[in-house]
Amino acid sequence: MLVRHALILAVLLLPTRAVALRTRPPNIVFIVADDYGHRDIGYHGAEFATPTLDSLAAGGVKLENYYVQPICSPSRSQLMTGRYQIHTGLQHSIIWPSQPYGLPLQYPTLANLLKDQGYSTHAIGKWHLGLYKEEYTPLYRGFDTFYGYWTGGEDYYTYRTCDRVHYDQAIAEPPSADGKFCGLDLRDMDQPVTDKNGTYSTLLYTEKAVQLIQSAATSEKPFFLYLAYQAVHDPLEAPDSYIKPYNHIQDQKRRIYAGMVSALDEGVKNVTDALEQNELWDNTVLIFTTDNGGEVHSGGNNWPLRGAKHTLWEGGVKGVGFVTSPLLSEGQKGKVSTDMMHVSDWFPTVADIVGAKVNSSLALDGFSQWNMIRDGKASERKEILHNIDILFPQKGKKLFNDTFDTRVRASIRVGDYKLLCGDPGDGTWWPVPSIDQAELTSVSAAERATLRESRPRGEPAAKNLWLFNIRDDPSERYDLSASEPEVVRRLLDRISHYNSTALPPQFPPSDPACDPKLHGGFWGPWR
Repeated sequence: MLVRHALILAVLLLPTRAVALRTRPPNIVFIVADDYGHRDIGYHGAEFATPTLDSLAAGGVKLENYYVQPICSPSRSQLMTGRYQIHTGLQHSIIWPSQPYGLPLQYPTLANLLKDQGYSTHAIGKWHLGLYKEEYTPLYRGFDTFYGYWTGGEDYYTYRTCDRVHYDQAIAEPPSADGKFCGLDLRDMDQPVTDKNGTYSTLLYTEKAVQLIQSAATSEKPFFLYLAYQAVHDPLEAPDSYIKPYNHIQDQKRRIYAGMVSALDEGVKNVTDALEQNELWDNTVLIFTTDNGGEVHSGGNNWPLRGAKHTLWEGGVKGVGFVTSPLLSEGQKGKVSTDMMHVSDWFPTVADIVGAKVNSSLALDGFSQWNMIRDGKASERKEILHNIDILFPQKGKKLFNDTFDTRVRASIRVGDYKLLCGDPGDGTWWPVPSIDQAELTSVSAAERATLRESRPRGEPAAKNLWLFNIRDDPSERYDLSASEPEVVRRLLDRISHYNSTALPPQFPPSDPACDPKLHGGFWGPWR
């Protein structure tokens, strides 16, 4: 009789944990792919396999009018704070390892927000928001744990990176003999890790993420996992087992890059498998985003979009993104959203997901997109400031005296229109490297017609103003600036408005005290 009663009790208790998990706030898993090209996912036509990413996106909401920044630190700062980079002083370049600055401390991060809501908060992989003082590193920016690297990129096996010094010209000689500082950068919490030489970072970060999920399964707290993979940033490195399936790709960079993408895709599969195996998936929201456009000189591709990483063209700023979760309404699963969204929207969106109120005297530039993602309601966002960079070298002549200076690098999207001025960067259309004459039969007629029109024709070298209707011309081939002067003026006035609110850009020279040789061979705080 006692045995029978025990069995009945066990059966009755089986769903208890699952019910408890569903009634607590959802877990947030945020995956960032580095330098991942817009073309380089299966559902955008990649010539290599991304089965996990494709499957997750197919079961969630694909964000097809979604924008990021053209380089690393600005995208990550906006993701973490919900604020345009002109409002944090990060509008010029990236944060180099040797520079004494970072994401300003007065801005709370997404991790701060979630920690205040009772979440355990964890970062794995790339930080790239400052390291010169410990206060700028992840454990002081809201994360309970950190495993990864503080700089912007490094070797996938040795975890070594160098910075070509941005030294003050008042110094007679560079602070290091070869003009570089070099050191290791891998941390567990804030302590250097020295026993992972030879371990491929994508596999390492996936392993750490799976371990964290297994631990979270026994915790009463919901968790936030920020998994910022190194992949697929250069250097081009991957285990042979991931590259061999793509031996048919003739372009060597593209072939290695494809292997790196496959390792990333497998890593995401292992993470989602761990969530399911530990009964956490049903109460998890998974977000996938890129940080900028693909780096075409390192195997990435954004075809048929114009430009690439570092540029303000669509190939530099149009992101790959999707959200998937059992918590989405049934009608939204499998949807493709063309509503406008920006990387700065993640902060208020996640706040909405977990029911947090954003209490700050510092206004956000982001909008919550949770109602759009979960329920299919219209996005509140109508415009995106891509950037204003007054430190970037000016180009051409000033075209107007009563609005924004067109010599200055800037870009804005308002409705369907996008304006670029100054020097937006290389405006080439980069065809997929693996396409050759023999493969042209498998390329769509539209692509075939434009495949060799890869460089803009007839543009003066000093040209510094472009206008496009992105809805009708997503590849930015038909400049409307001469035929739509009223629209040009209106968008320049909007840039001028934003410029009046901008903070001065931070970009200090390198500090010789950063030299890893002075700190046990590791990159780390020096002030």
